[in-house]
Amino acid sequence: MNIKGTNGKLFFFSKFFLVAIILWSCSSREDKSIRKADGTIKGTISISGAFALYPMAVLWAEEFNKIHPEVRIDISAGGAGKGMTDALSQMVDLGMFSREVTKAEQDKGAWWIAVAKDAVVATYNPLSTSAELIKAKGISKEMLIDIYVKGEIKTWGELYSTSDKTRLNAYTRSDACGAAEMWGNFLGSNQESLKGVGVFGDPGIADAVKNDKTALGYNNVIYAYDMNTRKPYDGIAVVPLDLNNDGIISEDENFYGTLDNMMAAIASGKYPSPPARDLYFVSKGKPKNIAVLAFLEWIVTEGQKYVHKAGYVNLTEEKVASDLQKLSE
Repeated sequence: MNIKGTNGKLFFFSKFFLVAIILWSCSSREDKSIRKADGTIKGTISISGAFALYPMAVLWAEEFNKIHPEVRIDISAGGAGKGMTDALSQMVDLGMFSREVTKAEQDKGAWWIAVAKDAVVATYNPLSTSAELIKAKGISKEMLIDIYVKGEIKTWGELYSTSDKTRLNAYTRSDACGAAEMWGNFLGSNQESLKGVGVFGDPGIADAVKNDKTALGYNNVIYAYDMNTRKPYDGIAVVPLDLNNDGIISEDENFYGTLDNMMAAIASGKYPSPPARDLYFVSKGKPKNIAVLAFLEWIVTEGQKYVHKAGYVNLTEEKVASDLQKLSE
């Protein structure tokens, strides 16, 4: 995955794995943010959390810094659970979050706004012995339940009623994350109940699928598709879901070939929710930091023009209006 840093250079992460990126070094979280006479802002923002939102947050930070070059922004990816924990403990200004905020989290003071939308997709290695069957027949929700919840499917032959004895290696997330929770919700369960080999982070599952011809995994969209080519990354193929459970992928169900078709399916509701979901920034109470508030307002207005390019789905007008209302309260 290519990410453009604030110095204009491209950094290539061949393993998809990055725990933290620092756009500017920041020695203190003390809020000294100010709005200068020329309208620009000087201050600091710290962000941690969901891998799902990480690439989008990096791009937003870069573009925001072109307008406000004296805002220092630190961003680290460690999973949605870490994002919420860090935000509620006020170790960071904002947590990146990729599932609905629970009542328990609200009771602890969680405040949030939606910033974009994406989805979790099933992935497999294109060299799988069942690749042609996957393309033609897809995998239904019931089949995924048998794999991830019941643990009854152990080989690809069992999945498709063939003589193929190749083991089906299911991978799941080992870290507390929105992707696994959404995948579990889609299958009528939760992250804790999902079976499979536990792997840390979206980049970890992507690597596992690339390196294992027998693999079945799930990833946030941005880790399955290259935002430059708009096609799945080399070594990764996206499983078409047999949504009507008829044992064949019809033309209406076949929208996985390109990132743009996938995003259109998410936006229109053709791809189900869950595993499609909104992405959020969360904090302990409404932020008071001038730089943070300006960043959030910019994200839900001007910043939305970067969402599609980065491989996400834009907020609806209604959600933008709701966000701006929350920011103005």
